[in-house]
Amino acid sequence: MSNKPIGIFDSGLGGLTVLKEIHCMLPGENLVYFGDSKRAPYGTKSRETITNFAFQDMRFMLSKNVKAIVIACNTVSSNALVKIKSEFDIPVLEVISPGSAAGLAATESGAIGVIGTPATIESNAYKKEITGLDSKCTVLQKSCQLFVPLVEEGAEFWNGKIAELTAHYYLDEVRDSGIDTLILGCTHYPLLKDVIQRVMGPGIRLIDSAESIANMLMESTAIKTNDSGKEGTVEIFTSDSINKFMPLCREILGKDNLSVEHVDIEMY
Repeated sequence: MSNKPIGIFDSGLGGLTVLKEIHCMLPGENLVYFGDSKRAPYGTKSRETITNFAFQDMRFMLSKNVKAIVIACNTVSSNALVKIKSEFDIPVLEVISPGSAAGLAATESGAIGVIGTPATIESNAYKKEITGLDSKCTVLQKSCQLFVPLVEEGAEFWNGKIAELTAHYYLDEVRDSGIDTLILGCTHYPLLKDVIQRVMGPGIRLIDSAESIANMLMESTAIKTNDSGKEGTVEIFTSDSINKFMPLCREILGKDNLSVEHVDIEMY
């Protein structure tokens, strides 16, 4: 057992969906979350910039004395993971592997769709992972560039007409392609799950990796989880406005007793 916290970071709000699942499945764990909303979205930036941002995020997490770090960002996972693992001596979990495995477990036809940021899709990380596990699968990928800014704009944009029109714009051809499973290849996208499901229809399964990551943490032999029986603490940090970030945290996590602190991430 270790009382040290688990660190979780993302380009903004999306990784809170991962934090929520980890807190639900491992309630005794102390958790530290950082959302880099000031510099979101990561997915439209170059690989070099994504890696520089990710290294700063990692160094901030290490300053909080964490025992493991969850990269709750598909863009970082698909573009900077190799360099991160070569530079930092700490257990690191990412979202591509568990999301791909969950997609393979769900599909019946072997036709899987993946939606994500431009950087995630251009990396082909999901396609490589899925076809590496099962070469018979076909993978259709689609970049949905406006989804992250839509989520970051606020909860009123997550399930309304603007979200639906945007989802139709990106997803109509994906829906009609013959896939039976759609991987939400960005942790922001589950916040649009209702509208995405409406556009895709009931016959297509949606996959997000939050539950899979929590299961990986529970099964990891490299990370000593906290089973003291006491509820763990949750610390939340943002690089952007606390006044904007806090109400959205409460909306996503369903908790009123949350506090958010600002951090100047460029110092790390």
